Amino acid sequence: MNIEDLPGANTRITAYLRPDSVERYSKVAKAFADSIRRNNSLEDEGSNCPILVEGKRDEEALRDIGFKGTIELFNRGWDQSRIIAYLYDTYGSKNPIDAGPPVIVLMDWDRTGGRLQSMIRKRLESLDVKIDESLWFSLMRTMKPEGRTVEALHAHADALLPFIQEHM
Repeated sequence: MNIEDLPGANTRITAYLRPDSVERYSKVAKAFADSIRRNNSLEDEGSNCPILVEGKRDEEALRDIGFKGTIELFNRGWDQSRIIAYLYDTYGSKNPIDAGPPVIVLMDWDRTGGRLQSMIRKRLESLDVKIDESLWFSLMRTMKPEGRTVEALHAHADALLPFIQEHM
């Protein structure tokens, strides 16, 4: 697939992307589209599934990529037990719309983010709550050359959007 073949692709983005980036963006775009769809509100034909990120800059990057629904922040001054209890109390153990996991968890895919992702998974699973990690795994496998943090996606938003739109 060439970026020139995508609807709305422009020459600025085409010149910016390396051929290996086009392939990686194509792979991760489906995971983004699926997560955006789950995150969208009911009015936007979504599942109203919140996404949990580390901080405000992560939220800004996801908004640039097209997430419109609820984005919860892990770093809000609460201890880990309180944030886990909040997620469980607020979102339950299943998403009532699509019966899938009630929360999408997207920590950074560096060492610290991996530890946080694992801790959140273990603590919520101890409460019989599965989490949606499909976007995290996809980003971890495909986007390491471009960065290891969610906020680093901000720089790639313009290039990623045509690929994501293709899957929406």
